[in-house]
Amino acid sequence: MTALVTTRNIDRPDDAYAMLLAAHEGLTKAESDALNARLILTLINHIGDPQVLREALEVARG
Repeated sequence: MTALVTTRNIDRPDDAYAMLLAAHEGLTKAESDALNARLILTLINHIGDPQVLREALEVARG
């Protein structure tokens, strides 16, 4: 089991944010929501650890 990383773990966060914004460019609200859902499910699959996912959801809920 891996612990959830909550400290900065990306060298260029602004670039990552720009990629996210670019992925949504030109989409309708419904298309954007669908993209977000697919992205979340893809990342959940990548994480693969239910405990890490649980921690991430708790962090996201604040």
